[in-house]
Amino acid sequence: MKTSSAYLSLLALVPYVAGHGYLSQVAIDGQAYQGNVPNNYKAPSPIRLIDDVSPVKGATSGFMSCGQNAANAEVVAPANPGSSVAFSWASGLSTNWPHNTGPLMTYMAACTGTTCDQFNASQAQWFKIDEAGKESDGSTWVQANIQQGQSYTVTLPQNIMPGDYLIRHEIIALQLANAPLGAEFYPSCTQVRIGGTGTGTPDSTVSFPGAYSDTDPGILDPTVYNPGSNYTFPGPPLSNLVSGDNSTAPASSQGPDSASSSPAASTAVPPPPATSPVAAPSSTGSCKSGSKKRMFKRHVMHASH
Repeated sequence: MKTSSAYLSLLALVPYVAGHGYLSQVAIDGQAYQGNVPNNYKAPSPIRLIDDVSPVKGATSGFMSCGQNAANAEVVAPANPGSSVAFSWASGLSTNWPHNTGPLMTYMAACTGTTCDQFNASQAQWFKIDEAGKESDGSTWVQANIQQGQSYTVTLPQNIMPGDYLIRHEIIALQLANAPLGAEFYPSCTQVRIGGTGTGTPDSTVSFPGAYSDTDPGILDPTVYNPGSNYTFPGPPLSNLVSGDNSTAPASSQGPDSASSSPAASTAVPPPPATSPVAAPSSTGSCKSGSKKRMFKRHVMHASH
């Protein structure tokens, strides 16, 4: 019996899809929001939909902000200062995340001048709130827990000013990082509206692309497989919002390669508007695909913080 060429092509794609992945769910203070499989919109979500499970390659890529051709999401999820945000990752086949080597980092950016469902991430000014490298044994990466199906939880800064923010959670897979341009970037953006009465703003910000270089020690890493080798995180140190502004470093950032608490030095970000409508919490779905320019009804309503 002959095997069709289409079937053979599909079989050839399976290892590729299984070897990459995406942010499949975010839970904010226990309220779960499902993401959509890349390029397969199903339902509204605060997670911006990407159109490909493959990693962003090269630190100068225009997709470094939120992932491959990421489109604005329809939902802006409610959160508060000090909220816990749990990130769950999956492979392109919706099985466990496939990688175990490399850091996890989390940034935030104010959706300045508009609501996050309307904000262009290329204009975002990011500040880092969390980073995790290796466990205390100096050899096992925190990312290995993601491969085992665990989520990763970050605590939002305790004194952050109210308003709309993007949360950029990123995995950098370093299994090929001992050679130039081997690092694989998996950034993802979640839209939130933070309530409360905080007054904290970041004293420094970075842009993507721009925050990393392909030759940074934590991106081009010839010692990545050397047991006990030190890891240097790329990008800025933790924001002052984490290290000094009535807040403490998240408990998840521990171990020999855990986050630095030194603030960076750049420009402050003005706060976003805090009075626009917030979508009701939902347990399903994301946004539209930017590559196909699909249009969907916005799901927004007033919600208390």
